[in-house]
Amino acid sequence: MQKLVISGEKKISGEISVQGAKNSALPLLAGCVLARGETVLHNCPRLSDVFASTRILTHLGFRCRREGDSVIISSDTISRSDIPEELMREMRSSIVFLGAIIGRCGKCCLSFPGGCELGPRPIDMHISALKQMGVSICEEYGVLCCEAQKGIHGAKITLSFPSVGATENIMMAAVLAKGETVIRNAAREPEICDLAEFLNACGGRVYGAGTSTITISGVNELRGCEHRVMSDRIVCATYLGAAAITGGEVNVRGARPEDIEAILSVFEEMGCCVYPYRDSIYMSCHKPLRSVKTIRTMPYPGFPTDAQSIMLAVLSKAKGTSVMVENIFESRYRQVGELVRMGCMIKTEGKVAIIEGVKKLYGARVVATDLRGGAALVLAGLSAQGETVISNIKLIDRGYESIENALSSIGADIRRVTEGF
Repeated sequence: MQKLVISGEKKISGEISVQGAKNSALPLLAGCVLARGETVLHNCPRLSDVFASTRILTHLGFRCRREGDSVIISSDTISRSDIPEELMREMRSSIVFLGAIIGRCGKCCLSFPGGCELGPRPIDMHISALKQMGVSICEEYGVLCCEAQKGIHGAKITLSFPSVGATENIMMAAVLAKGETVIRNAAREPEICDLAEFLNACGGRVYGAGTSTITISGVNELRGCEHRVMSDRIVCATYLGAAAITGGEVNVRGARPEDIEAILSVFEEMGCCVYPYRDSIYMSCHKPLRSVKTIRTMPYPGFPTDAQSIMLAVLSKAKGTSVMVENIFESRYRQVGELVRMGCMIKTEGKVAIIEGVKKLYGARVVATDLRGGAALVLAGLSAQGETVISNIKLIDRGYESIENALSSIGADIRRVTEGF
């Protein structure tokens, strides 16, 4: 069993590059199902969720290999249109393969996805949209069997909520469909734009990504391309959070400041000095942190739910009282009990968390509850007095590429150890 061991109270200082985005790489890998020939994804992070996606592609009959930071997928033929339950359960984002497989094969059979326990993540919008596009769907014993007997056709679809996953699934189902598809109230996240750029580079016709209305004109065929995965805005926020909670400074190379404006404004409100450049962010946090009034997680361009846990840990060291309101997931506060073990003063009720800043945190043996909650424990450990031991770090590995090596390079005392049962 692997664990992270952190000796705290070491100031973060230095320069670090941000990895490719998990939340972009996964739909891009699913999108490779649609393109014939060879596709090369550069800056593709080494994450357990990425490995799970390549296992799904291999199961479907594609050839996948890695060369450095690039993943190469050969997809001339697809031999299957199903994904077994054991592969679907490895990650929550596996549902994004639904739109891609239907788009390529006209049929798909898969079970509901697994991954972090963040509460319900309904796929009603995915199913409703596909039905509007001519797909018949049968659900039995947790398995979805989908088929478009007369082919997929375009439709005008209005989402009840700007769901990232639903937007991605519709885009991939629509790119090879007959006619035009219009998605209203579409998700506007940068990862949606990255997927649209990839599909267009393959020969697709996707317009309006990054706005609330996306139009897709179906084409007959997509061909493989070379594409660079965008940088991970949540990993960037994590590195900035590490500097803030330890009173240090960091320059994050490869960052895209425009993607995390809502996060940067919170750091500024806390008293950090933030200097955004074209492809990097420098932040200095030598003054004591101040509390913030209220942070509400919202769809992009609002404050992202994925950064909520990270900011919760940082605010635990800010003088005064801060309020966090979680509007996206029901179970985003599962890490609070572990943070409290380290001396954080956090009270939750429903969607609201109230954080009373403390002067010191203390090392403890804690358990990662989910991907971002695990990252929050890492940040708390960096600031804590004494030693922190974090177990269940396989969840952290879902989104962070060797987090111990990355943070060690900028001054943290953190290492990965293997213990017997």
